[in-house]
Amino acid sequence: MGSSEAGGSSFGRVVRAPFEGRAWREFGYLMLGLPLSTLYFSLAITGVSLGAGLLVTFLGVPVLAGVLAMCRGFGRVERARVRGLLGHDIAEPAPIRPAKGGAIARMAALLKSGSAWRHVLYSLIHFPWAVFAFCVALTFWTYGWAMLLYPLWFWVFPAFTDQPGLQLFQNGDTYSFYLDSPLAIVATCATGLALTLATPWVVRALTTVDRVLVSGLLGPSRLDNRVSELESDRGVMVDTAAADLRRIERDLHDGAQARLAALAMDLGLAKEKLAQDPRAAARMVDEAHGEVKIALQELRDLARGIHPAVLTDRGLDAALSSVASRCAVPVRVAVDLPSRPAAAIEGIAYFTVSELLQNVSKHARARTAGVDVWKSGERLLIQVADDGVGGAIAGAGVGVGVGGGSGSLAGSGLAGLAGLAERLDAVDGVLVVDSPAGGGTTVTAELPWRTAV
Repeated sequence: MGSSEAGGSSFGRVVRAPFEGRAWREFGYLMLGLPLSTLYFSLAITGVSLGAGLLVTFLGVPVLAGVLAMCRGFGRVERARVRGLLGHDIAEPAPIRPAKGGAIARMAALLKSGSAWRHVLYSLIHFPWAVFAFCVALTFWTYGWAMLLYPLWFWVFPAFTDQPGLQLFQNGDTYSFYLDSPLAIVATCATGLALTLATPWVVRALTTVDRVLVSGLLGPSRLDNRVSELESDRGVMVDTAAADLRRIERDLHDGAQARLAALAMDLGLAKEKLAQDPRAAARMVDEAHGEVKIALQELRDLARGIHPAVLTDRGLDAALSSVASRCAVPVRVAVDLPSRPAAAIEGIAYFTVSELLQNVSKHARARTAGVDVWKSGERLLIQVADDGVGGAIAGAGVGVGVGGGSGSLAGSGLAGLAGLAERLDAVDGVLVVDSPAGGGTTVTAELPWRTAV
């Protein structure tokens, strides 16, 4: 039943394609492409030739700069055309940023811009492709509809000419073949139907090439994309660092600072009572001693949360074993690394495992958990698994099967895992969560390997 429904759906799409707005927009795109490409090619080849010829004088520089600026204008038109007719949004390339103000600096920036030269290249190479695409699309479209509708207009020949129908060929004065018999008319109509049904897909294939050309030559380069990605990652890191500072300030204010303030008040009262009631003063000093121990423990926990000493001194194996010992369920830890990674990567790996094991303790309802850390190629791989209830709900932006339901390692909610994924992404890392219902949850984190200096 499923295959028959799929077949019916595919047949319906083929039949509807010639009448859909998308097919006509794509056909219009190709028809409009030829006159525009002719204009782009003519102006670009003329400008480049003139500028190159004038390079023996200073006049060649502003001419070439003007051609580059003009071709960037062509690129804006083409991106708008692709966006409006093909529904494909192409990002703007990086703007030209001259090092200094003034016309000379702007011309130098244009001449050094790889994006501007790609626009010139597009203006030159798109012309022959536009000619080919225009001819193919127009031929398929006109012949297909003309042959499909031939039964409606073949009467023109006997009515207004001395021919019984459309003449296909003539062999001198001895033999001529006309499309005038019922069989020939039906065959012509059937051929036209086949061409008409095939035309939208031929046109779509042609416009796919245009999408590739516009994306590759008129959009941002890989370097531009990488710069934008790094700027975004830098923003994530800044926000993360600010959030960590606020957390530390809150923990100090609400924890150790408040406890030490109360301790100072208690010691002041004990000092006042020392002469009048030594026993009460001794009791208060004893309570203050207990408060000091608690404050010291809170400060140790806070310091461990910032950067544990065991991680610096003994590496990931010992640090993760220490985290596992504080988990609410038994945790097996296996670390197989040829050497210690860079401190930044080591710290991210430690806090990733620490946060995931906290989720196990709070939400997993698991009997056991496991932590595996190993190196594969130039990547550091971390896998944390529990045998809890699983069934986490998929969430956007955190890999495959990111969870948010209760009862699994992913049960801390999408916000926690999304934040963890953003931290990993800021260093070109990846977070993937697999949480089938009733099958536990497995989180795999991947970080770039950088050797400690």
